[in-house]
Amino acid sequence: MSACCGLPLLECVYCLACARWAWKKFLYTAGSESENWGHAGAAEFEPVPRICRYILSVYEDDLRNPIWAPPGGYGMDPDWVILRRDYEETEGRVSPYMIYLDHQNDDIVLAIRGLNLGKESDFLVLLDNKLGQTKFDGGYVHNGLLKSAQRVLDAECEILRELIETNPSYTLTFAGHSLGAGVVTLLALLAVQNRGKLGNIERKRIRCFAIAPARCISLNLAVRYADVINSVVLQDDFLPRTTVALEDVFKSVFCLPCLLCLMCLKDTCTLEEKMLKDPRRLYAPGRLYHIIVRKPFRIGKIPPIVKTAVPVDGRFEHIVLSCNLTSDHAIIWIERESQRALDLMMEKERIMEIPPQQKMERQASLAREHSKEYKAALQKAIALDVPHAYSPSSYGTFQDIEEGDHSGRLHRESPLTSPKSRKETWDELVDRLFDTDESGRMVLKSQPT
Repeated sequence: MSACCGLPLLECVYCLACARWAWKKFLYTAGSESENWGHAGAAEFEPVPRICRYILSVYEDDLRNPIWAPPGGYGMDPDWVILRRDYEETEGRVSPYMIYLDHQNDDIVLAIRGLNLGKESDFLVLLDNKLGQTKFDGGYVHNGLLKSAQRVLDAECEILRELIETNPSYTLTFAGHSLGAGVVTLLALLAVQNRGKLGNIERKRIRCFAIAPARCISLNLAVRYADVINSVVLQDDFLPRTTVALEDVFKSVFCLPCLLCLMCLKDTCTLEEKMLKDPRRLYAPGRLYHIIVRKPFRIGKIPPIVKTAVPVDGRFEHIVLSCNLTSDHAIIWIERESQRALDLMMEKERIMEIPPQQKMERQASLAREHSKEYKAALQKAIALDVPHAYSPSSYGTFQDIEEGDHSGRLHRESPLTSPKSRKETWDELVDRLFDTDESGRMVLKSQPT
């Protein structure tokens, strides 16, 4: 009798929880997370449409006779393509990619395409992610994406080093979409950690553009590498907001109610403070650029607006209930909307008739602003007690005493974990860990070996 009475009660509780979740979702819009962010400038956003076109070009079989080129083409010289790798050459461990030497923009670009729904190997990469399985630089990363990134670095390290040494003033850019965005994110982390293999390239010359990325690195890494990694999200895109483990998403792809049920329980029962303090929880990486093209509850598009920040909390935590949550993930739409946004920014600058000297001063000022924002994000991460928030592996970590023979020594000897460091002010700590380059950008000090 008690069991019969208990069943309706459980159903009522569950229905109320689902109703609360649905009500919150319908009130939550894509602009909620970025409403307090600053507006991106043309100088910092300029590479995004071009990077999207480079990624799109990886889908082509013949760049001299493109099929999927957007209006105006890819803006590439096929003679500057250094190499292209397809599924056969990567043995299915990585999506197809190319290396492009962009002489026009002084850039060495490694671009990786997104998920191919017809390739089982791409799904296997995404599904290879047991929670908390892989540690990296004091944080956690997606296991399958890390293995793919390691394979790319091992395969192309010699070529990249030769290109870097031959073109000492060029930047090294990693770019990818969706699955490829996760791979290049981990590839950028590997490149920063293995700069000696790449001709001792400076950290400030390495950058990454993750277009519509999967959540692939823990929060401390997402914040600490915000000076290198940039994530671009179009309006309601579902993937950067998918907090459910990717393996569960694809297991539930044919059972949407099961996925919504799981998300309902997680969103309803998990406190934000607990999320932030979970070192294994994965996030969208780096500095975030959010392209807004629609106002809430309005039909039709608006002139695109690009907001940017290095957020700690509120980092695309909730899926938006929208009919565009999948179409906003498409690289072709991201390319078009980012180009529209850039055109509007450039038009505004032309109307204002900003002199070249003032533009240069604005770029230097922007670099300083980004450095301050980066510093503030690190400070907030510490204030919110995010695990390992400011503890690069070069200095050791707080909780790795039992990790091996060297961890205890790092824990005892690290200046970050000594009693003295606990009395340091935030400014003293930043001065000890960071230098400022000529443009005002904050970079990590090189550490003795």
